[in-house]
Amino acid sequence: MQIWKEYQEKHKERFLKELLELLRIPSVSARTENKQDMIHCAESVKQRLLEAGADTVTIYETAGHPIVYGEKIFDPAKPTILVYGHYDVQPADPLELWKSGPFEPTIIDGKIFARGSADDKGQFYMHVKALETMTSTNTLQANIKFLIEGEEEVGSPNLATFVKANKALLKADVILISDTSMLSMENPSIDIGVRGLSYIEVTVTGPNRDLHSGVYGGAVANPITMLAKMIASCHDENNHITIPGFYDDVVASTNAERAKMALAPFNENEYKTDLGLTHLWGEKGFTTNERTGIRPTLEVNGIWGGYTGEGAKTVLPAKAFAKISCRLVPNQSSVKITEKILNYFKTIAPAGVTVTAEEHHGGEPYMTPIDSDAYQAAARAINTTFGKEPIPVRGGGSIPICALFEKELGLKIVFMGFGLDSDNLHSPNEKFDIVNFYKGIETIPYFHQYYAEGK
Repeated sequence: MQIWKEYQEKHKERFLKELLELLRIPSVSARTENKQDMIHCAESVKQRLLEAGADTVTIYETAGHPIVYGEKIFDPAKPTILVYGHYDVQPADPLELWKSGPFEPTIIDGKIFARGSADDKGQFYMHVKALETMTSTNTLQANIKFLIEGEEEVGSPNLATFVKANKALLKADVILISDTSMLSMENPSIDIGVRGLSYIEVTVTGPNRDLHSGVYGGAVANPITMLAKMIASCHDENNHITIPGFYDDVVASTNAERAKMALAPFNENEYKTDLGLTHLWGEKGFTTNERTGIRPTLEVNGIWGGYTGEGAKTVLPAKAFAKISCRLVPNQSSVKITEKILNYFKTIAPAGVTVTAEEHHGGEPYMTPIDSDAYQAAARAINTTFGKEPIPVRGGGSIPICALFEKELGLKIVFMGFGLDSDNLHSPNEKFDIVNFYKGIETIPYFHQYYAEGK
């Protein structure tokens, strides 16, 4: 609508300023020292929702970080859209690799560099400004509810309890999430699925204390060496995961599905150049896009032990540690896979060391139907503002709460992400293009319009 475009153009500088203010809050859910920042951020989200036109906004305490719930109900007979997002962010480490302060948002070449800019503050805030656009122009056509949590980056440990206890509050017709990306602004896309997650931490213990590597080296098993060997054994020569039963429940994509995936534009040389690589790596028999979408993976997220300070210290360490995550595809269970990984590391422990492993968090894979009213509304909205039909793709990331929402609320989910895979999510120098931010605000009201019309 022209009235939306005019309103957004008039207020776009304020929209951006407000986002930058939100990005300055170091809402790192994984660290206890940021607890007050989490509370501050939740309060800021509440205030912005009220300013945007929400009738009521409530901050709900949990055993961890608070949840912000808001709603704009203008006609109970109209369909209701539940918008999910998260205001917590990943830790910014390693800080020395940032070109600007992670919580000092900096605009360079039309891009906002800050932790949380794309994941997920910039993206959920598009919905807040879309709400403002519709309420201020008196064009709201569907009721809107907001569920903005503060623990997504640590596995949403308290969200299930909240959802189960508040089913009536969260009653809606569909869930809308912007926590994904699209192929490019030239080739818009919609994620039709996200992978599940299994995350563990492994500890390998050798001698009862750190030892002199000259006196004891060669006679005592080094926990770091043993851990490295164990991790290396998780993949074979074809980069196939070797954990027994790992692939048992994987639903293999058909040749027809793979052919459709191959239609998505992809330039391997540009991909490698962007990452500073000369070669890619992955499971034999699958393309890069297939490896990051339809196939499960096992990755080491961190490994440490011994002396890591400045200079040299000839030590044979007593312990070694690793954090390991697996991305899962439809029909795989995070509970089953976690158990298989834990058992695997305990089973292959070599003589001379002991191995313990513990679960962190996980989540189930999720697929959204492309023949639903919600998907069709999203596709039509994107086609309206981009001038192109979006390409359906399978996302490589995980949103652990998707399966929970469908199970407890009986609702389907549609993804409308406006980030890019090159936005450095979870990495130094995370960014979000300003044009993408504005395009999201422009597109989201059309989803509400088309979804309401379809109902």
